[in-house]
Order: sequence, then structure tokens, then C-alpha cells
Amino acid sequence: MKKEYRIRKNEEFQSIIKCKQSFANRKFVVYYRKNNEHLKIGISVSKKLGNAVIRNKIKRQVRMMVQEVFDKKQKVDFIIIVRHPYLLDNFKDNKKDLSYIYNKINKRMD
Repeated sequence: MKKEYRIRKNEEFQSIIKCKQSFANRKFVVYYRKNNEHLKIGISVSKKLGNAVIRNKIKRQVRMMVQEVFDKKQKVDFIIIVRHPYLLDNFKDNKKDLSYIYNKINKRMD
């Protein structure tokens, strides 16, 4: 995922979360907000999930899921927060759960 498609600053994270538009399940919380530019993604993994190696692995996996599931032509900001049950399942099941939330968000925005 290119740098222009990432959300990195804390102010941006907080402004999207303040909009209070979200969907959640056991593994993910996804906040979203429409924008005028292009798709932007921010990924948040708590220190409670493990050390830096494990957290970076989770972020890499979630980035791959986003590339496979999300439509890059959308003009929406997403914040993806990973929860602890993510560690209990494999990549395929986690991807399925993320795509389920993404589809619910798309239905709500239409």
C-alpha cells in the first residue's frame, strides 16, 4: 500500500473516530468517513496483542487483506482497529471477517 493511501497522524485518526461511524465484530472495529480525495487506510494494533514483531506481522497481514478486499476507487477514510481474537484464527478467516464488515459499510453508504 502506497504512502499516500495511509493515515499516519494521530489528529487524522482522532477526527475520523470522532465522526462515530463504525462497524465492529469480534476481531475488528472499522471507523469510516467520506473524503474528497481517494481511499485512505489507518491500521491500529494495541500493545496488548504482543511485542513489536507480532504487531508488525498483524499490520502486514491487514494491509494484504485491504488490498484484496477494498475498492481503491472509493473516496473514504478507514481506521481499522485489530482486537485480540484476531490472533486465534488464521489469515483466511480473518480476511472473511474483514470483508463482511466492509460489505456492511458499503451497504450503509449507498
